[in-house]
Amino acid sequence: MKKRLWLFKGLAVLLPVLLLALAEGFLRLFGYGQDYRLFVEDPQRNGFLIMNQRASERYFTETANATVGNFEPFRQRKADGTFRIFVLGESTTIGYPYFHNGSFHRWLHYRLMHTFPNRHFEIINLSLTAVNSYTVFGFGKQLIDYEPDAVLIYTGHNEYYGAMGVGSTSSLGGHPALVRLVLKLREFRLMQLLNRMIAGIRKTVSDEKVDLRENLMKRMAADQQILYGSDAYQQGIEQFKTNLNDLCQLFSAHQIPVLISNLVSNEKDLKPFISAPGNAHQSAEKQFKQAQQAYAKGDTKQAKQSFVQAKELDLLRFRAPRAINQVIQELAAHYPNVTEVDTRAVFERYSPNGILGHETLLEHVHPNLHGYALLSDAFYEALKKRRLIATDWKNEMSLAQLRRQMPITPVDSLKGVFEMLILKEGWPFNEPMPPEEKRAKTVEEQLAGALVVKQLSWRNAMDQLLAHYQKVHNPQGALRVSEALSLEHPYDPGFYAQAGKLSLSLNQPEQAVWHLKKAFDLEPTFPTAQSLFITLLKLDRPDEALIYLRYATAHNETPFSLTELQTFVEQLVAVKNRYLTDTTNVTLSNQLAAGYLKFANTDGAAKYVAKSLRTDPRNAVALQLKAQLQAIKN
Repeated sequence: MKKRLWLFKGLAVLLPVLLLALAEGFLRLFGYGQDYRLFVEDPQRNGFLIMNQRASERYFTETANATVGNFEPFRQRKADGTFRIFVLGESTTIGYPYFHNGSFHRWLHYRLMHTFPNRHFEIINLSLTAVNSYTVFGFGKQLIDYEPDAVLIYTGHNEYYGAMGVGSTSSLGGHPALVRLVLKLREFRLMQLLNRMIAGIRKTVSDEKVDLRENLMKRMAADQQILYGSDAYQQGIEQFKTNLNDLCQLFSAHQIPVLISNLVSNEKDLKPFISAPGNAHQSAEKQFKQAQQAYAKGDTKQAKQSFVQAKELDLLRFRAPRAINQVIQELAAHYPNVTEVDTRAVFERYSPNGILGHETLLEHVHPNLHGYALLSDAFYEALKKRRLIATDWKNEMSLAQLRRQMPITPVDSLKGVFEMLILKEGWPFNEPMPPEEKRAKTVEEQLAGALVVKQLSWRNAMDQLLAHYQKVHNPQGALRVSEALSLEHPYDPGFYAQAGKLSLSLNQPEQAVWHLKKAFDLEPTFPTAQSLFITLLKLDRPDEALIYLRYATAHNETPFSLTELQTFVEQLVAVKNRYLTDTTNVTLSNQLAAGYLKFANTDGAAKYVAKSLRTDPRNAVALQLKAQLQAIKN
């Protein structure tokens, strides 16, 4: 009898659980709800993964506010020699308002590719706008199985108003354990159904809808006045500290290097959004005025302190307090695998009197293009200091060279300008839009304007810009667009090949070789191999040329035999290898000159004739070769 009683009690306890499990299985079987895993298979490429565009929805109470990230594919099975980096963060980290190649991780990717041309890099940016450390922690803990060589983090500005933040419309209070439990429950289809039913009832009763006409900043901010040092203020700091500490602990346990940057914000050129009444110790506005007065008098030390304090006292907390940077510093000191990236110091070096303002920042927290280049530089230098990629960075690209070469198009730059005008027109800036200039708009302005209002995609804008530059015979502009497209689509050989051809037309052979090699590695073809061996021979790199010449000979698409040329280049390589051990050997340098002259490479021939004559000014063979060169030029 007792056994039966215990059996019935056990069934009574298990029955609700079984019913819930059955309901969950039923919902999944019929495809209800969303899969919130971080990565899904790329529908465009077999064997590749991309970020799940639904992954953010679990962090937003109102899914209408949920934001979408990048589509950056990476291989399911990491190829040998690949250095894989994941990037975590919020709107600054994803590159707002430029996105695409304006983002710091693209600047970093471009620079690393040119510093290490023979290495393959995968830099996958998982950042989203309007999120904070809850999303960073939630995404980060899923990365362990994807073999990251490093994780880069820039986060902290959205701790109060980002999804699940203590001052946001989706807040569940300042208790990370409770928030994480709710986020875990949202993975279940049954909970998604329940949330949908509750949201439907709430809308029916209150007749409230998410007003998508309001900008996301206003839609996400609930508690718009958080006093410095208040409970809500401290909860935001603790929330950040808990999430980042647990994430750093997890990565350290798996010996994954983490580079986490401190934060920058506009202090000099942005007055506080909301100020409390009272004296300068309480009022952000009065503190800001004191800072301006000190700056005008040339007391920059006092001005800097007051500008920072004005930001600290601002009741509308869209800029991270200093305490966030202190947490980052403590994490780096505590965990050996965690490195603090001192972005603030980099920005201060490029700011007058070391005070952060419009020289590097657009509004409150988002950098301009110069600022994004500096943010990438901070991470680049940190990677170099940690020696994570290599010990030897001999081919390092300078920051100045990066800024000259980075393929940011005028459309990208203008899009950022237009985006800022629209943002600042709304809350909390409330700056009126300047009057429209009465003149015909350039093609770049037209495309940027259409891009901002989502009349066309970034890819369509680039395609139209490329067609325009080709039509008006602007090969330099066309090259920049082609490079931009190759950076956006790193697994498409066509963009690299196109950039290589344009580089050749502009007499930039080294740049052409870089692009053509990328194209060939992705998809070996005869035309690419032909362009490579011809260009490399002109650059006096016969050993490299031979690799592509052999491929071209084996896959010849022309009626002309390449066997004789291959034999010649093999002999040329042998002669040059001997010459490199004895660079004063005039006979060898003359053989190299004659060989290049035979195949109309006058630059290569002239180079070795000059070397022969420097060693022996009266050498008859060298003088004869020089005469032949002069005859060709004439």
